[in-house]
Amino acid sequence: MNNLATKRHSLAHIMAQSVKQLYPEVKIATGPDTEDGFYYDFDFWNIEFSDKDLKDVEKTMKKIITQNQDFRKFEVSFDEARKILNVMGEWFKNELVDKIEAGDFKNKEKLSDKISFYLNISKWGKETELQNFLMHFSPLEKGEMSARTEGVFPFELDWDQIKNLKFIDMCTGPHVENTKELDPNSFKLVRVAGAYWLGNSDNKQLTRIYAYAFNDKEELEKHLNMLEEAKKRDHRIIGAKLKLFTISELIGPGLPLLQPAWMIIRQEIENYLWELHKVNWYQKVWTPHIAKEALYVTSGHAAKFWDELFRVQGKEDKFIMKPMNCPHHMQLFADNQFSYRDMPVRYFEPATVYRDEKSWQLSWLTRVRAITQDDWHLFCRVSQIKEEVKSITDIIKKYYTTLWMTNDYWVSLSVRGDDKSKYLWSDDVWELSESALEEASIENKLPYKRVEWEAAFYGPKLDFMFKDAIGREWQLATIQCDFNLPNRFDLSFTNENNEKERPVVIHRAISGSFERGMWVLIEHFAWIFPLWLSPRQVIVIPVLPKFDDYAWKVMWDLKNIWIRVSSDFSTDWLNKKVRNAEKMHNNYIIVVWEQEENDNTISVRNYKTKEQTIEKLEDFKTRILKEYNSRSL
Repeated sequence: MNNLATKRHSLAHIMAQSVKQLYPEVKIATGPDTEDGFYYDFDFWNIEFSDKDLKDVEKTMKKIITQNQDFRKFEVSFDEARKILNVMGEWFKNELVDKIEAGDFKNKEKLSDKISFYLNISKWGKETELQNFLMHFSPLEKGEMSARTEGVFPFELDWDQIKNLKFIDMCTGPHVENTKELDPNSFKLVRVAGAYWLGNSDNKQLTRIYAYAFNDKEELEKHLNMLEEAKKRDHRIIGAKLKLFTISELIGPGLPLLQPAWMIIRQEIENYLWELHKVNWYQKVWTPHIAKEALYVTSGHAAKFWDELFRVQGKEDKFIMKPMNCPHHMQLFADNQFSYRDMPVRYFEPATVYRDEKSWQLSWLTRVRAITQDDWHLFCRVSQIKEEVKSITDIIKKYYTTLWMTNDYWVSLSVRGDDKSKYLWSDDVWELSESALEEASIENKLPYKRVEWEAAFYGPKLDFMFKDAIGREWQLATIQCDFNLPNRFDLSFTNENNEKERPVVIHRAISGSFERGMWVLIEHFAWIFPLWLSPRQVIVIPVLPKFDDYAWKVMWDLKNIWIRVSSDFSTDWLNKKVRNAEKMHNNYIIVVWEQEENDNTISVRNYKTKEQTIEKLEDFKTRILKEYNSRSL
């Protein structure tokens, strides 16, 4: 765990201490660090706790930090841990002990046979309930330490430790050594939410307190300012104002309807992706939206994702609405007699797939049930992995450079962990594929990091992490090697020795899903799309009705060169027309009246730069076509 993660984890521990100090009867559950802070789950019983109570918890946390409390770790056996937790009445933690001992948590590292606790000790601050906890064993008198702690702690506490003990929590850590390492102004409690114990909706619902935390006040304020900017870019607000998509209660949550403006953006992205790939001999394919259950039993998806599948009962057979395209593409490959001379075989299908996400998980475009993927599947020999991955990374870099997202990005090279039994195929194939991904990353000068245990069971992968215009990081493009599906579907091609050879499948998505990718782009560009993506490129506004004919001519001149152009022939005042045009984020607003008509010119306002020019219509047409065709930002 890095230093910032350690600070966040320590602050989560302090938040639990603060809540217990304010509400002694509350039971504590779990509290990990997160990407931008931490949270902790509590059972408040019958106590009403809401966002308005966060100030008191935060104020108490700041006091705790100033008390220079030491974090002291100790480890005990499972039974010893239960003794401590039973006396403390922390039954959520006790349940965790049972699950850890039973091996219910599949950690990436080998589980210890010990349970760790942390004591918070300080001579500052008022007495706490922990003194009463220790008095349960005998009168709190100097010189009687053994009797007081016997059967509870695996060691003897001295007098100073007992009288200054402020908090105890079962926790894996790590934590800072002392609270003086924490900046009391580096965190902010932000909201209260509901959360099921252990993430299971059958369990009790707890109260989760979320917080942001960073190294210091300056970093925290920078993050809070970013969040304020993010609110202004919210795709839900923009989508409604610009009429990009519709969420209909009659159709259902997680099933967005795409308005004409959205479809323009989506088609531009699809066209660009195809332009980048067709030169590399990719072939378009199409597959149906449903398939028999047997397909997904063979692929293994039925067993792994059964609860997420939409099932359809036909007159005779049971079908599944496809949750991914991969099994269909396996069937396309299998229906051909390929030889090594045909390899690699490359398929592309921008298809919609369906997953039955829980209703409480759905959120506009961030989590949907109908997912359109730019799905590319490539079948190759193991020896071809490196060259193919190099080609794909070239495409990814070009695509995201066009979108102005390659200034600060990194790539996660996800490889196997130490326990090789969890992965398919032999060591030599894994080593070859992992080295192929790494060598391709080096040759493409990718800022990659090896991340152990992150590989899928069927193969290693590269995940591309890009930052948007306000610094938020998103995992978008991915390249995954798959040894599993070719094996399950018994795919093969004929090699040089006239023998059957198993291909490797490379799954790759450049934009991720179109829904998620578009959500990121909407907020990345802050409503102002570059011309090539913009659904509303130009609007022509006549100052008075008598200039409508010239405005009409200008509009059709632009339509004839396939510029997306509209007009405002209403009788509103000019200022209102311009204001309405700006609200819909037209890239260029053209105003025409007497002088423009006489000189065959146009008055052009650039919405993004606010620059205003008078240009010949032909000059503007040349300029806008160049901007569009070059996909300029």
